[in-house]
Amino acid sequence: MSDTISRHATDENKPDAAGKNAQSRAGTGGAPESRGKTTISDGVVQKIAGVAAREVPGIHTLGAGMTRSLGAMRDKAPGGGTKVTRGVKVEVGEKQTAVDLDVVVEYGAPIGDVTGDVRTNVISAIERMTGLEVVEVNIVVDDVHLPDDEDEQEGGEDRVK
Repeated sequence: MSDTISRHATDENKPDAAGKNAQSRAGTGGAPESRGKTTISDGVVQKIAGVAAREVPGIHTLGAGMTRSLGAMRDKAPGGGTKVTRGVKVEVGEKQTAVDLDVVVEYGAPIGDVTGDVRTNVISAIERMTGLEVVEVNIVVDDVHLPDDEDEQEGGEDRVK
């Protein structure tokens, strides 16, 4: 007694209009990573770094004094930009990136711990989301936010009508 195996035509081995098998079209070009190039713009890395830095407890805001002032005016203008990238500068290469941050820390927060947490969070977020290697995160602490700062600003606005 002999066994006979019959094969039914499937999509993989059916010839297409050109006479080629579907299997020969799919998967012969190599790994998906080798089938094109992905470029990540500076703005993408800036946004990721800005959000990651702001997530850290002890950070009041990002940006130096003048940057914050100009940024506040730009934010009010239609199409003026986003405050997420204020105080963030990046250099993006093909495989690596470097980040510079200007931060304002809350009064009483241990600056060394806060900046260490910012550095860790920024590196983790960028590397996880982009696959780029973060070679450095430079942080400049431009100011310390005092709890009284908001009260004085609000009080000044209330006096002038």
